[in-house]
Amino acid sequence: MAEKETPDQDEDVLSDEDIDSKLDEPWKVILFNDDVHTFDEVILQLCKATGCSTQQAEKIALEAHFRGKARAYSGSFAECYKVAGILREIQLVVEIEG
Repeated sequence: MAEKETPDQDEDVLSDEDIDSKLDEPWKVILFNDDVHTFDEVILQLCKATGCSTQQAEKIALEAHFRGKARAYSGSFAECYKVAGILREIQLVVEIEG
């Protein structure tokens, strides 16, 4: 007869408080370079998603272009999820990192 598996004492089990605090930790939205969108499209979408200035959006777009990726935004998980969703509206490739 098989024994019911239970977590070992050494395993990490997160409490609800731990999960909430992890969601509030600094998260990042990473924008990846692509050869589909124009700089103007990316800049306008960055401004829409993050509320940043055109100049800041241009810096992010150029970094993604030349380095392959750039941090587009940082904040709570909920904020990053919203920003990533807006960037994906035009099929920009983004990832949320925590």
